[in-house]
Amino acid sequence: MLKESNKVYFDLRKFEADKLGKRLDGSVQKGNIQARGDGILNTKSEEDGTIDQGQNPGAPGFHLLFAAGKRPSCAAFREFIASQRSIALSHDPQETAPLHLVETDKTPVEPVNSAAISNPAELVWLELLRDGLTFDLEGLAPGPACEFPEIDHRFDLDHLPTAFRFEALRLGLGQHLSGGQATMPVIQGLVGLARDLTHHFEEIQAIVWPPSKSAIGRRFFESITTAWIEGGAFPALGLTAFRETIDGAVQSVGLNYWIGQEVRLEPPLSDDKVAATRLAVRVVNHLVSLGTLEKSERLTAPDRSRLVMEPSKNGKFIRVWRE
Repeated sequence: MLKESNKVYFDLRKFEADKLGKRLDGSVQKGNIQARGDGILNTKSEEDGTIDQGQNPGAPGFHLLFAAGKRPSCAAFREFIASQRSIALSHDPQETAPLHLVETDKTPVEPVNSAAISNPAELVWLELLRDGLTFDLEGLAPGPACEFPEIDHRFDLDHLPTAFRFEALRLGLGQHLSGGQATMPVIQGLVGLARDLTHHFEEIQAIVWPPSKSAIGRRFFESITTAWIEGGAFPALGLTAFRETIDGAVQSVGLNYWIGQEVRLEPPLSDDKVAATRLAVRVVNHLVSLGTLEKSERLTAPDRSRLVMEPSKNGKFIRVWRE
């Protein structure tokens, strides 16, 4: 274990191989924790397929980070769509009907493209259709970039991305999907589209998932999302993250988006941060399948020991310790 400043670095690259037999490598960092590795466990969605968004209400969305000045235009996305069988362009506001200006004597003049007189400070966006679901893509060139997201954790990246070096597009649910709770198929559709965009646009440097405040390197993002979409492990290192609390526990970040609760591995179970993070990944995978925990349950750890999982008094946390 190496220490640098107030950060503790440890290696999780010896995790088991995933369902596809690939070695995944990534990192997660919060405060004084950074972990590298891959979490492996097959999971299924909740019985009714509904995600409890917990303390993160509102429509989810990814931020796609490009080097400053490298954001693509609508034309570039049209080329991308033309190369895809499962993705279509459902709406382009730049192609609305032209405006017809009329002189005071009611004599019509030449039509004017509405895009030509639109506010240059407005976001340029498209609505994409994938597998019957619509998604909004905002922040295209030549308009302004989207607001840069808050990032506390990094996976497969040497440094945390900053607004000085990167510009963001935002990929989110379409208007008719953005209200209320999201279902697992809808979120997997969003993840799948983000994966497709990452695979096509080599200029994408990182992908940010706001519920966990995580920035994920493109190679690692493609690997973990493809595995999950094809029936493998939930991307616990990426779509959630982990941090060390002031009392020494290892606590998830962003799990409350999926089940409405965060998980805490309590000391002394959390004393070994490498082992605790590896175990936390497995617990997260289990909980995404299980859903919100309302009463105490037992779980068998990889070393065959018995773990107790119990909701906190306020219901916001799932405390885990060895029985």
